[in-house]
Amino acid sequence: MAPFRREPDERLLGLLEESGRNVQRTALLLRDLLADYPERATLAQDLRLCEQEGDRITHDFIHRLNGTRRVRAPFDAAEGYRLATALDDIVDHSEQVGDTLVLYGVEATMESAVDLADVLVGASEQVAHALRCLRTGTGLSPHLVEIHRLENEGDRIRRDAVASLFVSGTDPMVVIRWRDIFESLEAAVDACETVAHALEGISLRDHRTR
Repeated sequence: MAPFRREPDERLLGLLEESGRNVQRTALLLRDLLADYPERATLAQDLRLCEQEGDRITHDFIHRLNGTRRVRAPFDAAEGYRLATALDDIVDHSEQVGDTLVLYGVEATMESAVDLADVLVGASEQVAHALRCLRTGTGLSPHLVEIHRLENEGDRIRRDAVASLFVSGTDPMVVIRWRDIFESLEAAVDACETVAHALEGISLRDHRTR
C-alpha cells in the first residue's frame, strides 16, 4: 500500500504508537506467564498494569481526536475510534487470560496455550510495526498480510486445542476452564485482525481521495 500524503497530528500518531508498544509488551508478558506458569504467576499483576495503561492511552487518544477540529489525521473520527478500541481490546482480552488463570486456580498450563500466545506475540509485533507506518509513510501491506495469516494460525491452534480437551477424557471442570482461556486468547488475536481491517479501510479511503 502506498504511504499517506497528509501531514497528520503527531501527538495522535504518537499515542497510537504508544498503544502499539503497550500491546506488544502485554503479549510478551502473557506468553511468559503461560510458558512459566505457575512459577511466574505474579506476571498477571503486570498484565493488569498494562490494561490500565491501555485504558489511559485510549482515553487520551479519543479525547484528542474529538477535542478540536484543528487536529489532522489520516483517518476520520469513526475510523480512529475503531482503531483505538480494537487496540484496547487486545490488551483487555490478554489481561483476562491472566485473571482467569488465577481465578480458576489453574495448576499447570497447556502447551497449546503457549503456542497460541506465541501467535499473539507475532501478531502484536506486526500491529506495532503497522502503526508506525502511519507516521513514517511506509507500506502497510506486509504487516497486514502477516496479521491475517497469524489469525488463521491462531484459529487452527484454538480449534485443535479445544477439540483435544473433549476427546482426552479431561475432567469437565478443567475443560470449562481451558475453553474460557482459549476463547480469551483467540479474542486477543482476533482483535489484532480487527486492527488490520481498520488500517486497511483507512489506507483504501486515503488512496481513493488522492
